[in-house]
Amino acid sequence: MMPDSKFTTNPIDASELSFNDFKTIVINDYKIAYESRQASLLGRKEVLTGKAKFGIFGDGKEVPQIAMAKAFKNGDWRAGYYRDQTFAFAAGICTMKEFFAQLYAHPDLEVEPASGGRQMNCHFATRSLNEDGSWKDLTQMKNSSSDISPTGGQMARLVGLAYASKLYRENRQLDYLTDFSVSGNEVAFGTIGNASTSEGVFFEAINAAGVLQIPMAISIWDDGYGISVPAKYQTTKEDISEVLKGFQREEGAPGVEIYKVRAWDYPALCELYETAIAVCRTEHTPVMIHVTEVTQPLGHSTSGSHERYKEKARLEWEKEYDCIVQMRKWMIESAIATDEQIVELEETAKTFVRETQREAWNEFLAAIKIEKDQAVELIKGLVNGNPVIHKIASQLSSTPDALRKEVISTVRKVLRLTASTDSPERSALLVWYNLQDEINEDRYHTKLFTDGEESPLLVPHVDAEYSESSKMVDGREILNACFDANFARDMRLVAFGEDLGAIGDVNQGFAGLQSKYGELRISDTGIREMTIIGQGIGLALRGLKPIAEIQYMDYLLYALNVMSDDLASLSYRTKAGQKAPVIIRTRGHRLEGVWHSGSPISMILGSLKGIHLCVPRNMTQAAGLYNTLFRADEPALMVECLNGYRLKEKLPENVGEYTVPLGKADLIKEGSDITVVSYGATLRIVEEAAVELLTFGISVEIIDPQTLMPFDIDHLCAKSLKKTNKLLVVDEDVPGGGAAFIMQHILEEQNGYYHLDGQPRTLTAKAHRTPYGSDGDYFSKPSVDDVIEAVYKMMHDNNASKFPAIF
Repeated sequence: MMPDSKFTTNPIDASELSFNDFKTIVINDYKIAYESRQASLLGRKEVLTGKAKFGIFGDGKEVPQIAMAKAFKNGDWRAGYYRDQTFAFAAGICTMKEFFAQLYAHPDLEVEPASGGRQMNCHFATRSLNEDGSWKDLTQMKNSSSDISPTGGQMARLVGLAYASKLYRENRQLDYLTDFSVSGNEVAFGTIGNASTSEGVFFEAINAAGVLQIPMAISIWDDGYGISVPAKYQTTKEDISEVLKGFQREEGAPGVEIYKVRAWDYPALCELYETAIAVCRTEHTPVMIHVTEVTQPLGHSTSGSHERYKEKARLEWEKEYDCIVQMRKWMIESAIATDEQIVELEETAKTFVRETQREAWNEFLAAIKIEKDQAVELIKGLVNGNPVIHKIASQLSSTPDALRKEVISTVRKVLRLTASTDSPERSALLVWYNLQDEINEDRYHTKLFTDGEESPLLVPHVDAEYSESSKMVDGREILNACFDANFARDMRLVAFGEDLGAIGDVNQGFAGLQSKYGELRISDTGIREMTIIGQGIGLALRGLKPIAEIQYMDYLLYALNVMSDDLASLSYRTKAGQKAPVIIRTRGHRLEGVWHSGSPISMILGSLKGIHLCVPRNMTQAAGLYNTLFRADEPALMVECLNGYRLKEKLPENVGEYTVPLGKADLIKEGSDITVVSYGATLRIVEEAAVELLTFGISVEIIDPQTLMPFDIDHLCAKSLKKTNKLLVVDEDVPGGGAAFIMQHILEEQNGYYHLDGQPRTLTAKAHRTPYGSDGDYFSKPSVDDVIEAVYKMMHDNNASKFPAIF
């Protein structure tokens, strides 16, 4: 039915192992595979009976994952997806109890260390960090980067994890980082389903790996379907390894080593993984292992049945060629174990999995039961003859497997019903609720950022220093000097992107630095935005400090999935178990043309929570923010002003040392009549407008937030409003975009609303992209004229006699 494997011999050398030793290894492998299958079966039942919310399992892939785990060594990394449970068990990165704890969303990191209950089942992660945010020794661990649900999303990060080994092997300046690599010998293991190889990020990653020649080993689990959609609708020739034959390396032509093997052939799988990973590890050649004839006995997930879309013949074939069935058959035929011995092993495995599941469920309920009992007793104290409260207490008390949601919701309802009651009993319930609210804040809302000892918010503020001899230079030269100083200071820094290396980027921020620091540290990439960001994530996960450049802000769209799904959520979804301090460098705002003038700030604000957003007004401020971020360990997006590279600025004497703090707004100009908040390129427009407005007797106070995430943590904007009582926000995003975000912060979070004596206003770009040419820019984005007239109109609305209407 499927093509034969080219590997069919037993991988174990009989001269090295006795037959009894060999039997012991095989029997243990079968035990792990069988336990994993039982976990899938029982996990599915737990979902269907309502104990868990959703289930997606690795059934049918047990035997190939056992083989893969044999080649997985300390220091290696995994970037997989939610089918890898057998690998996780075999490699020791997840225990059976942790598996079930995640299925139940247990929020205790001691019990569910991968995510603290924040991720659904089979989303694996090892904890790279200590509680203070410092790194563990990753060379002494088997490492799994945190999974995400998008089925191809792991591919971008996989490139970076493998690329790190290349840098550690070839850049001797990194030898001191002994907790992250042993001479670059680590392999990055990736897994993906055959249907997801149709995604663009898969092709980007395979191409990038072939170009970079990195130790990336991708396993493709090919079961012939993508949920219900068969391979004929997914893949040309219905065979991804056939499609990718052009990537196959040849003599004198680097590429990817491609292998194919059947999922149910245990001896062939063991030999192939041993062979392929040895090539990958020693030669730093990417390998692709296409595992065919995979079955999926339980269907795609608990949300559907594969009997609905698979033909009867296929279902019958899957029963016969189930990898566990075939391994069992081979073990008997090879005299490794008798049927009776295997039956005994299987019964023991079933018992173990059932008992572990019950333990995990009981532990999950135990903490909630304590809270439930406390809540019931406190509510009973409030009954005092009230039948409604009595009924509520009885209902909660009689709910045997109440979830935390039901406990807290009940308490909130009682507090609402007793709002007019002032009693010690209600006060006690309120105190208990507030305490639980704090605990639940930690369970469900913390660690959007690592918040460790290297937080950018803890980096000391150092002022820029100038002397009488300080030069006036182009803004780009300040950036260049900043990068130069920091690359000399910190060997962990690397930078890469389109046109970044040889020509020093399109605006010359890195001019001359590749020749000074070498191509390993400052390099060009192809046009591949997703894997540029993924390259950064993987490097950062392995202890390096990458700057990943996306040439223009408009092109963040092509990497938004990786930035949002993976990088932005990394600290949160691992509850600070992993960090990736990537700095994404881009440029935007003022230029001309539909695809080179974008300011999609609202897109960034809405999708990249978990990444700091820096929007400096000039290159001096940008360099100061870079200096802060280079000394910190959290991801950030830097948007440099496109029209600022050739504007003259004074070069600080301490260009690589001074820092600009994140979240600290700048008072650019004091004024008394109106507060104008703006940032980036429009800030200069506001400054120019303020000069003409002064001729009308209007004094403008100008504030630059400098970073939007975090935004003005000292509430400088609200303090200004106490004086001026009027607010205008000027922004290049679309109406209702970045300006609305700023307005919400000032009016709601800073309580600026109470200081206003008139309607706050926003001045934004039009609701379309900017047309080409200077006229297009003038008519589409806020101009000096627009700012002057917007401020004047607000003053007119307040005092028409003093400021008569212009139009």
